[in-house]
Amino acid sequence: MNRFIFLAFFLVAGTTFTYYYIVVPEQKKVLPIINPVDVEDEMVDPELLRIGMGHKIGDFSFTNQNGETITSKEVEGKVYVAEYFFTTCKSICPIMNDEMQRIQEAYKDNNEFRILSFTVDPDVDTVAQMKWYAETHNADPKQWHFLTGRKADLYTLARTSFFLLKPAEAQNLGDAGSDFIHTNNFVLVDQKSRIRGYYDGTDEKEVDALIADIQLLLDAAIE
Repeated sequence: MNRFIFLAFFLVAGTTFTYYYIVVPEQKKVLPIINPVDVEDEMVDPELLRIGMGHKIGDFSFTNQNGETITSKEVEGKVYVAEYFFTTCKSICPIMNDEMQRIQEAYKDNNEFRILSFTVDPDVDTVAQMKWYAETHNADPKQWHFLTGRKADLYTLARTSFFLLKPAEAQNLGDAGSDFIHTNNFVLVDQKSRIRGYYDGTDEKEVDALIADIQLLLDAAIE
């Protein structure tokens, strides 16, 4: 009798093990696809507030730290991380770009990945200024672009595509005398120009999560 009970237990246990470890595939983390309705209203251009699907990063054309024109074609079909900052920022920007250096190091020489750092202060952040700043952060110009251009174009892209600028508490009291303030967020964009996540660029653990999520998107392209 005892032998029969033991045999039955063994068969049940074996079947359960087979089901969960062989039959059932491993569940992979799936990143959300973020649209304007998923973002705080203050971050989004009012005309886009009700859009709940199909959002993609719009076309753009700016100049990088080497004086090269960088357009949205540069990141077409690639995974990338974007931020807004300015070189004379003394608060969160140095922390954010130290963390961005960690991201660059994690994906060094990976041609399927890019980093885009847009300035909110193009009057100060000229090509020469951006080149100096890029060099202080050991930026690889083939992978990490520090972008400057017309202020209106930079701000429009932030408000209608990346959702990385929020209104200042009062007019002209934002970054560089504007009406907006850049956030401490990094935004992760996939190969189809869709937003897949926001991460606090001043938080080491969140940046660790971002580094892992970049790999998820890169792996998905291979499968």
